[in-house]
Amino acid sequence: MERVKVIAEKIKLFLAGSKVELKKVTWPTPKQTLASTSVVIIVVIIVSAFLGIVDFGLTKVVKLVLG
Repeated sequence: MERVKVIAEKIKLFLAGSKVELKKVTWPTPKQTLASTSVVIIVVIIVSAFLGIVDFGLTKVVKLVLG
């Protein structure tokens, strides 16, 4: 039973510390969140297109080399 109390106390201290740390966070505004999300989506699309083109090209090269 003592072990349960020790674990419960550790959990309580962890949650209290987490609450204090979360108050220090500077949360983005909805506008900043939308802008960041848009940048991520655009970068993902660009990288996907680039990798698709490279994959297509390498496939053609391998087929030419191997016949």
